[in-house]
Amino acid sequence: MSAPAMVRNADLATLSTFRLPARAAELVTLDHLDQLEHLPEEAPPTLILGGGSNTVFLADWPGRILLNRLRGIRLTNLDNDEVRVEAAAGENWHALVRYCIDHGLHGLENLILIPGSVGAAPIQNIGAYGVELSDSLESVNAWDWRERRLVQLANLDCGLRYRDSRFKSSDQGRFLITSVSLRLSRRFRPNTGYQSLAESLARHHHGQPAPRQLAAAVMRLRRHRLPDPARLPNAGSFFKNPVLPAEQAQALLEDFPRLPHWPMAGKHLKLAAGWLLERLGFRGYRIGDAGVYHNHALVLVNHGQATTAQLLDLIEHIQSAVQDEYGIDLEAEPTLVGSPPA
Repeated sequence: MSAPAMVRNADLATLSTFRLPARAAELVTLDHLDQLEHLPEEAPPTLILGGGSNTVFLADWPGRILLNRLRGIRLTNLDNDEVRVEAAAGENWHALVRYCIDHGLHGLENLILIPGSVGAAPIQNIGAYGVELSDSLESVNAWDWRERRLVQLANLDCGLRYRDSRFKSSDQGRFLITSVSLRLSRRFRPNTGYQSLAESLARHHHGQPAPRQLAAAVMRLRRHRLPDPARLPNAGSFFKNPVLPAEQAQALLEDFPRLPHWPMAGKHLKLAAGWLLERLGFRGYRIGDAGVYHNHALVLVNHGQATTAQLLDLIEHIQSAVQDEYGIDLEAEPTLVGSPPA
């Protein structure tokens, strides 16, 4: 197997869905596992990039970006009900969910239309409408840069938490995810407990939805909430829903009883960041070409010529307003790469 293709001084604007201008010293495309052996042990700082939907470049990247384009899907029957789906990290996540529905494999319907690659899914522990990847993740296969070998990490070894994992925090940069194994069912058990999803299904008279009806309802909700990044560049929901100790959250709920919230492990409550921003009137707000989407205050967008400075000013303004009003430190959900120019 030959060495992977490499481009120097590569343009990154089209490789991130937020499309801020940036370049990389080296861009290497990985489309076969054997190519890993051709990468030198001594390398410049390396960043792994999949679909680019959860990465925002604030500056040029001085080292190497490894573009993960590994492909392939394999099914293994585990018993009469359960099937293991192993998907390569470079596969498109939305396409994988559609593939599973087409093959009568269930458990991912609520996660349809989430942008990005399969390899990014466990890094973020993606989730939507009452379902998270951790519910169906069996294991992750990855290249361990430290040990320079392929390893397999079981679900419990991935350190999955709300929009977080060991790949994003304690072991950031150590692993290149090569494939993900999911345990899905031939039996459809719809998860319709999320309020807005249940209401959408009821409006379309789908109290007991079929798999495609449930997926269609999720897509309707997502398309209303999130703009198509091909038309209006964005990185999806830009801020995490804050997770607070129950005592602190209850004190907030006394002042704001309509604030949506959900119980979490360890006596914590998750609060709806979108509601916090909606109440502060951020819909449609903008600084230059960096703005807040008019349909959902949790989504930041690039109206065409946004600069790093404009985006950072917008982020800081939103975070300061939330801290002043609610006493909450709002965290960005996408990975912000690079130090902005002085």
